[in-house]
Amino acid sequence: MGTVFRMLNHRGVSTRRIAAAVAITQGRLYDYMNGKSRVEKLALFEQIADAFHIPGHLLGLARRSWEPAAETQPHQPLPPDGDDLSAVDAFRVADRQTGGGRLYAAVVQHLRNRVAPRLVDLSTGNEVFAAAAALTEMAGWMAHDSGQNTAALDHFGRGLALARTSGDLPLAAHVAASLSHLVLQGSDAVGAARWARTGLDLVGRGPRIPALSSRLHTMQARALAAADQHAPARRALEQAYRALDTSPDTAHPWLSPFDAGRLASEAALVLVDLGEYDEALAAAEEAVALRDAARARSLALARISLAGIHVRRVDLDAAVAVGHDLLATSPTMGSVRVVQQLDDLRALLQRHRSYGPVREYLVRFDDARRARLLLLADLIPPPGGSRP
Repeated sequence: MGTVFRMLNHRGVSTRRIAAAVAITQGRLYDYMNGKSRVEKLALFEQIADAFHIPGHLLGLARRSWEPAAETQPHQPLPPDGDDLSAVDAFRVADRQTGGGRLYAAVVQHLRNRVAPRLVDLSTGNEVFAAAAALTEMAGWMAHDSGQNTAALDHFGRGLALARTSGDLPLAAHVAASLSHLVLQGSDAVGAARWARTGLDLVGRGPRIPALSSRLHTMQARALAAADQHAPARRALEQAYRALDTSPDTAHPWLSPFDAGRLASEAALVLVDLGEYDEALAAAEEAVALRDAARARSLALARISLAGIHVRRVDLDAAVAVGHDLLATSPTMGSVRVVQQLDDLRALLQRHRSYGPVREYLVRFDDARRARLLLLADLIPPPGGSRP
């Protein structure tokens, strides 16, 4: 426990604050930190867990009252060799709940050990190239979720080449949509629009999959909105909604789902870029309503978007209310994207710090953020440090 206290202090929590949070003197705290005394009382372990949002199991305690119920554990046994669809499904379920940071290395290892050797086996057909493309695209998203966008771009590029080799045009279009998202995160609206157009061209040459068309029109709308192309962005977003309302003609085993919740989340971002905050609010509220606890990361991102829209509308009480819901997001979720977007939300709220409820919330937010950085220390380096 002395090591935990030292790590907290290294992350910027003062010894006075640590001592006050767990109701001990600073002198006793220094004894713990220097190894002169050991924490032995159960009540003190519970105080420490609750004060710094450390999940109970990490300290040998029962689940704390603030922890979400029944998280999916990322360390799931991998499926047998050749069962690629099961691998994709297993990784996808775990990723939605725990974030890609904890799973990225496992997906890369699976690709290297179980998929790559079969790519050079002349007896295998094109299906193994489709499996490799789907898993490589998934690795790209997990790298992106870990804050490693250069690696993500490399994975997406390889995934597109593998999908083309397999002859699976919808899968290639799916990867193009991921590339559109990634380059838009790098503020390249022109490149994002180009990748969305590439995907739509591929869709036009393959079997009809309305959800995939909707995703690509959505990415096109986001790119156009980021480039201040208001009317074209509106038209693309309308096409996305029309496509999703169409009854699906073809299911595709390798594509991750694009549903009404995803569309609502993306539409909110489009409408924010267009300055249409009332419409954006309705879309963000729909996105939150359509996500449950099993989609922990999607729910957190939707709530961040909703809180940000409230701030832009200067409805600060509503922003703080959504912000308190965000504090319940598991601090162990391995998603650098969530941490980065939480920091963006904090920057928005900081402008309104003179308002009492916002100021009080930011104190709680900062405490939760320190705990999150501590628990994700293997994914997020400290200021001035480097990732191991």
